[in-house]
Amino acid sequence: MTQAADIRPEPNLQRKAAIANAGARDHRGKVRVTPIPKFDLNRTIFQTLESPIARYIQALRIGKDVAWTPEAAAVVEDSYRRETAGLRLPDVDPALMAFLRDDCDFDVEHADGSFLDHLYFCFEYTAKHYPEGSALAMFLHSILGTGTNTFAMEAAKIPRLQALLEPRVFAQVEAFPSLLRLLYSGELRAELRAALDRNPRPEVVRLRMHRVIDNAAIELDGPAFWEAMNYQLVHLVDFLPVANWAVHQNDTSYILFRDMFDLMGRWDRRVARVTYEGPVGSARLENEPVSLGGWLSTKVPPALAEKMAAKSVRRFSERCGHSLRYELELVPG
Repeated sequence: MTQAADIRPEPNLQRKAAIANAGARDHRGKVRVTPIPKFDLNRTIFQTLESPIARYIQALRIGKDVAWTPEAAAVVEDSYRRETAGLRLPDVDPALMAFLRDDCDFDVEHADGSFLDHLYFCFEYTAKHYPEGSALAMFLHSILGTGTNTFAMEAAKIPRLQALLEPRVFAQVEAFPSLLRLLYSGELRAELRAALDRNPRPEVVRLRMHRVIDNAAIELDGPAFWEAMNYQLVHLVDFLPVANWAVHQNDTSYILFRDMFDLMGRWDRRVARVTYEGPVGSARLENEPVSLGGWLSTKVPPALAEKMAAKSVRRFSERCGHSLRYELELVPG
């Protein structure tokens, strides 16, 4: 699927529901989820996965077609229409739009649409529910790399991109892919939890890390770090299973979302409006037929799934010459 970066796509119902609800919901009982026949993983950002097992599990996870009940669809459409009435999305500099359209390559991101569907969702959600942040930063958050070593532009074009952005926005854009990998790899989250255990009110002074696309040294000060963490939480909303969360506890995006939601709550740093209501119903699939392999994949313990995701992130960073080394500077509160 090819789309022009300057044409806003219509959000799907799961995205409309997230914006209307200001957060993530388990839509069990409102949707029927079926495998997409002959789903092609090579048309997604996960095309770079090499392990046959990893490719199989990822295809099972995202190769799904979602059909909403007419009643549920009507409720979502009505809620979305009411919640976004009067919402004016920020203007984007025409020169920046031309750069995105003519000099960048936005490959497919999701089974049900393009990379741009995801970017525009993050843009709209941030404008609505995180006005303290920058919707533009979220519109561009993966332009310098995804978690699977796909890049919308070459590193040589970074000066051109930087010239089109305010320094605060560019700092967030260049940091997003790096912070995403650090969060999935797990050590940073563990260090943030340990800091709270040592001191009830620590402060983040600075996070030093490496830019994914070219391994350049970059950093965020304390306020910018927490701004970036809020962007990460918003981003994860768009990667959660549509339904049957009690069964999909080992979905790696869902694991990270749960941990981030709790961690940022403990730090009292959740500024973006992201609400979360846990799984609906029992631990069995409702209106979601799966193959034997699909059923077995839901039985992987979440702890093991998290370790596998961390290992995958480390492998992708090694392949592109990106260092996951970081330094978190903290002071007692």
